[in-house]
Amino acid sequence: MPDMITLPGDLPNIDPEALKPIDPERLVLSGAPTHAPRVLLLYGSLRERSYSRFLAEEAERLLRWFGAETRIFNPSGLPLPDDADPDHPKVRELRELAEWSEAQVWSSPERHGAMTGVMKAQIDWIPLSMGAVRPTQGKTLALLQVSGGSQSFNALNQMRVLGRWMRMLTIPNQSSVPKAFLEFDDNGRMKPSALYNRVVDVMEELLKITYLVRGREDYLVERYSERVETAEQLSKRVNQHKIEEPVLPQAGSGCCGGRTS
Repeated sequence: MPDMITLPGDLPNIDPEALKPIDPERLVLSGAPTHAPRVLLLYGSLRERSYSRFLAEEAERLLRWFGAETRIFNPSGLPLPDDADPDHPKVRELRELAEWSEAQVWSSPERHGAMTGVMKAQIDWIPLSMGAVRPTQGKTLALLQVSGGSQSFNALNQMRVLGRWMRMLTIPNQSSVPKAFLEFDDNGRMKPSALYNRVVDVMEELLKITYLVRGREDYLVERYSERVETAEQLSKRVNQHKIEEPVLPQAGSGCCGGRTS
């Protein structure tokens, strides 16, 4: 039987005999960063009673107990992508938090079978590059979803595609909370259930993988194709006005033209 641990009052649904602190010494190599992992949490609804926000807040409480430093971004007031300049205060805040973070948690409702526009707008405001800096490349990512009806994974699947597009390391585990209105009490706290236990699993896994990755992310995402292509060549290719037509072999000039054998 593991030793009992002392839990803060904001984790009333945790079994103290089953929850174990994360041991960074088992996950990191000598010379790795020693500060608390920095985690940014995004949620995808502006409703006063927002279940995606409640879920992000539950995740934050767990991450803090596991030893992370956390920030939750409030998307209220964030303009639509391209409807404001990048120096808009909310855009600047989001981008600075994305750059600050070493890991992220995305929590979205499912609306019309997809993630919400609020969620997508936040991700769209985070560029793939800021000068020579890629603000999301090599960072770890955990995904959460709430639904008003039966369990679904549509938003999770879409966010997983986005995480890959943003060159993030999305952890295998994920959480989908169906009929979310039944899973949170009047104070916005998640009730004890197997669904809550899955959220604990996801946050534990996120922190463990973050410890494994950070300090090594530059090496993990280094690419052969980028080493052989100069910055000038890359700029020329991505800014060309039209795609050049490939040169096809003439008939009879090789294996692909003329007669066949």
